[in-house]
Amino acid sequence: MTNSTSTTEAPIRVRIAPSPTGDPHVGTAYIGLINYLYARQRNGKFVLRIEDTDRARFVATSEQEIFNSLRWLGLTWDEGPDLGGPYGPYRQSERTEIYREHVELLLANGTAYRSFETPEELEDLRQRQIASKLPPRYDGAHRELSQAQIDAYLAEGRPYTVRLKVPAGDPAFTEFRDELRGVIRFEHSNVDDQVLMKSDGFPTYHLANVVDDHLMQITDVIRAEEWISSTPKHVLLYKAFGWQIPRFWHMPLLRNLDKSKISKRKNPVSLIYYRQAGFLPEAMINFLGLMGGGMPAPTESTPTQPATKSSETDIFILPDMVARFDVKNIRLGGPVFDLTKLKWLNGEYIRALTPEKFYAALRETILSDAYLQQIAPLVQTRIETLGEFGNLTHFLFADDIMPPAEVFVPKKRTPEETLAFAAEQLTVLEATDWTHEALEPALKKLGEEKQWSVKENFMLLRAILTGSTMSPPLLESMVVFGKSRTLDRVRRFLETQKKLANTKK
Repeated sequence: MTNSTSTTEAPIRVRIAPSPTGDPHVGTAYIGLINYLYARQRNGKFVLRIEDTDRARFVATSEQEIFNSLRWLGLTWDEGPDLGGPYGPYRQSERTEIYREHVELLLANGTAYRSFETPEELEDLRQRQIASKLPPRYDGAHRELSQAQIDAYLAEGRPYTVRLKVPAGDPAFTEFRDELRGVIRFEHSNVDDQVLMKSDGFPTYHLANVVDDHLMQITDVIRAEEWISSTPKHVLLYKAFGWQIPRFWHMPLLRNLDKSKISKRKNPVSLIYYRQAGFLPEAMINFLGLMGGGMPAPTESTPTQPATKSSETDIFILPDMVARFDVKNIRLGGPVFDLTKLKWLNGEYIRALTPEKFYAALRETILSDAYLQQIAPLVQTRIETLGEFGNLTHFLFADDIMPPAEVFVPKKRTPEETLAFAAEQLTVLEATDWTHEALEPALKKLGEEKQWSVKENFMLLRAILTGSTMSPPLLESMVVFGKSRTLDRVRRFLETQKKLANTKK
């Protein structure tokens, strides 16, 4: 049935709900900006909610980095974990009892059910479906258990999940209105009986999202288009609770130049990286505003013709966006995250600074006291004059470091196996805590597994990071340089070498 919501008269309330599972993502800022503009234009409220129920991927420092990065961009919120508000708490991990109470409501009215299958039974089902060339999905085996069977399983203490009971009769579909796309229909045959409550008592995204949005009186759900396929489940949940359905707006995903979904393999996606690398917040927020987000159409780039020039409509600050933002200008074609265009914009903003503000920007970022104080101990015992400081530390300030093959390829290794090992190093670094105590054993373990000596292993990484075989202590330098910038440097190295290899073919 079509979503006919009556939220028009309600005060506008929107939210973003990032997960603290790593560095804050540019996509979070992109969606955050659209929500911010929509709320500010309509005298509404912009809410920040932290979705931290994925405890396996939880990163303790990530929440504060989300706060820092959004404030760096000027995207201030009205309610949130740090500010409080009338509909808190604003961390999902602090709302688990609320979700359990609502699950009981669904079990009581018959729109949800307990599923007692073991992980092994579910995996066996999945393998049988794959073998039969069927899409893997739950088969509803426990959908109609008798009360006696349920009581028996509960009495023996058998773990269970709680699943949504997707309607089986007429109508055999769910419709909802996307404010950017019109009415979208999903046949129930393609909607799984989604898990709402996991066996550990924590909610899934789907349940927590709907319960929180309702209780926090969110009128407009503005999020990325990747959530379109989940929306029928959310609509069914609203109906199961008997709640009013909000308006849905699904923004087009950010894309690389080749139109693939933006990913860290092709562009830095960490807001921390851009802050540490010396991008100005005004340039970044301007750039995100060009990403199909309701502003006049920007100068376009193509893979062979980057946009290095622009029209006057390409440059605007946050107050301009609030004044000029129009949902009618949102373009559904995937907006291109063009790093060349971002650097051009950043250059425009840098050149517009007064000398005093330019100096202040340097001192706040790559020449900050905090950064220099971390670097100084690494080189103090290795230089004889202060003038030699730059010789040993230039790689910590430079943006483009690319060692030649004679520097990064160990004597007894081929370029091919060296690059293959560098890719393995990247995988390990991505998954490792950014401390000396964690990095050293992780890298040594990789070397042992791949039969690379410690000298070869660390010398390769040193060459990639510094462009030389001589530098201050490697791991200490990596910690100072930061995870985001180190990973970006390794990725750029691998991408460049891949392109060079293809050119030679």
